[in-house]
Amino acid sequence: MKKIILSIAILASGISTYAMTNHVTPVNTINVVVNDGFTEVAVDKLPEAVTNAVKESYATASIDKAFINENGQYKLELTVDSASKTVYVDGEGNLINLNTAE
Repeated sequence: MKKIILSIAILASGISTYAMTNHVTPVNTINVVVNDGFTEVAVDKLPEAVTNAVKESYATASIDKAFINENGQYKLELTVDSASKTVYVDGEGNLINLNTAE
């Protein structure tokens, strides 16, 4: 009788291990590299039309970084009232919108 009870206990514990579910989910890492075609240029090398456009549109802004692409469009990283902002300006000083995803 003891052998029967012991056998049932062993079988029950074996079956319960197979009934347990695995709650571990795999971690997928996605790395996104954005190449927007802009290369950095010195802020003091910006055309006067570009700096004037920033002064007219954002009087309290300072240009932190400047980038240019092959089309002569400038990407400017500004600090406006202690907040960061990115604007795009063409070579003639016209503000443009390159954020087509928004």
